[in-house]
Amino acid sequence: MPSSPHRKVKRRTTRRDFLSVGALTPLGISLSGLLESQLQAGSARKEVNCILLWMLGGPSHIDMYDLKPDAPAEIRGELNPIQTRIPGIELSELMPRLAACNDKFSLIRSMHSYSASHGMGDHHLLSGGRYTKDFMPPCFGSVLQWQQANGMPGGVPPYVQLGDMKSTNFGRQGQAGALGHQYDPFLVDRDPNSSSFNVEAFSTPDTVGVHRFAERQTLLKSVDQYQANTEKQMRFAKTHDAFHTQAFDLLTSQRAKKAFDIEQESDRVRDAYGRNRVGQGLLLARRLIESGVRFVTVKGYVKYGWDHHPEVFPRLRTEVPVYDQGYAALLQDLDARGMLENTLVITAGEFGRTPRLNSDARGPGRDHWSKAFSLTMGGGGIKTGQVIGATDKHAAEITQRPVSVEDYAATVYHALGMNPQAIYHTLDGRPTAALPHGEPIAELIG
Repeated sequence: MPSSPHRKVKRRTTRRDFLSVGALTPLGISLSGLLESQLQAGSARKEVNCILLWMLGGPSHIDMYDLKPDAPAEIRGELNPIQTRIPGIELSELMPRLAACNDKFSLIRSMHSYSASHGMGDHHLLSGGRYTKDFMPPCFGSVLQWQQANGMPGGVPPYVQLGDMKSTNFGRQGQAGALGHQYDPFLVDRDPNSSSFNVEAFSTPDTVGVHRFAERQTLLKSVDQYQANTEKQMRFAKTHDAFHTQAFDLLTSQRAKKAFDIEQESDRVRDAYGRNRVGQGLLLARRLIESGVRFVTVKGYVKYGWDHHPEVFPRLRTEVPVYDQGYAALLQDLDARGMLENTLVITAGEFGRTPRLNSDARGPGRDHWSKAFSLTMGGGGIKTGQVIGATDKHAAEITQRPVSVEDYAATVYHALGMNPQAIYHTLDGRPTAALPHGEPIAELIG
């Protein structure tokens, strides 16, 4: 990975922050760093979109995807494997719905990463690049937005993140990083399963009439022009006005309002996905993709996350059934609507868990493990029903077909029609390849 630091600019909150469009949005939906997507040219390619369920914390591969029933009790744990739709492939007993539709996705059991740190692992799996104190690699959604900006539809944000996600000492996950904040995701930090979830953020606020709203937009433009004049040396100053113009357009967009209105879905469909944050988040992601959004990341847990140092089995019994229901419903729904072929679906966390159970006083758990772990990919032209790679009798070491994070990332790039060799410039002007390392997984795309 080339060394490509980008300067961190610190500033205090100013008057113009309170005049910004983002400050007018209720419900915790942020417009900061959302738009400005018409400034980079992208080649016309087959349009494939992506939904990424981010399993923050690192799901236990040995208890979900790669069970070892013949291992000693302190390794195999409490859960048993069940047969799936495809003979010879097994999954955890907690995933009967996915077992019944595993012909719609492929499983990689031989992933490995350089780091068992949450922060570094997050950035690695969400981008294919390695985080350093001077360089934050841009995530898949941001690169897609940058490379294909001219082909992005208007009226909806190109990249949406459902649920705020942070790592201690490493900032927010799934961001644009060195590519520039204008390619950060549109953040929706509210639970779509909540009865109060609505789309007021896409209407003119009642307390600010249309005339006053337009006046604020004019005033904001003047403030931005002054700021741009005093910050000519900075790249983002050249694009600030365009960003806020598009943000204003988004707030009044009926297309965006309709896309985020999950109550338009029938009770039957909502029940199929599961009445919880993950299930409704995946359903909302499907609605957003239908409306023209290109990339959606969904926060993938309801209570504990996936960092199960203590009480791994009680916590898995809470989280896995929710994952199983929502993911299976999404795959079946996309397939029924004819959307699966052009929608890449990924479920992944930053690493796996230690094969040997620990002795945590709160109950046995599993710690971080990056030497071997699993993730799933389906749709988007990916070959499905495949199992790539294998691990030893304890799910500790890879024995067949190692897959690096860079190779997985190259497969994502290939599916989404992105150019890994395209060059962007960091804020301090350093040229950097989007994904300098990695080869697509031939078994999934060949």
